[in-house]
Amino acid sequence: MSIHLHLRAVAASEIRDDHTWLAAFMSEAWDNLPGEYAAGIARSINKVFNSVNDLYAAAESTGSGADQSWTLPIYGGRPVAHSADLFDPPLMILDQPGVSQAADFLAAVSFDELWNTAGAKLSLFQDASLARQEFLDHHRDLRGFYGRAAAAGHVVVKAVWA
Repeated sequence: MSIHLHLRAVAASEIRDDHTWLAAFMSEAWDNLPGEYAAGIARSINKVFNSVNDLYAAAESTGSGADQSWTLPIYGGRPVAHSADLFDPPLMILDQPGVSQAADFLAAVSFDELWNTAGAKLSLFQDASLARQEFLDHHRDLRGFYGRAAAAGHVVVKAVWA
């Protein structure tokens, strides 16, 4: 089964706080992911996004996550209310201050410190060097994505596609 966390940076004035509208917006963005990825306004993490969150949770142990900003890159934001329809993707919006806080966290945190704390657990079922590279790639992508979004004053809309 394929499951992805899809992140899309956008000006707050260009979206509506409505699940139906946002789901259509994110669906179109998903269809255009290669171009939006190249433009730096979208990212997607495959089924390991929860493990990326676990990597960032290690910031509490390293002392770099005391303000809880480690929670923002993956699961941060407020849920967008929707019906109980199982076909509606879960959506969240991380507001502009949260985007800036996530960008600051990602720019400041040491990947090596996080990996030294959490890497053994995160690479249990695969080659440690391959796992480290995969998580480093996700970290670099997220650091750049959130940095650009914060600099542009954007919010980040998140969808989980299954």
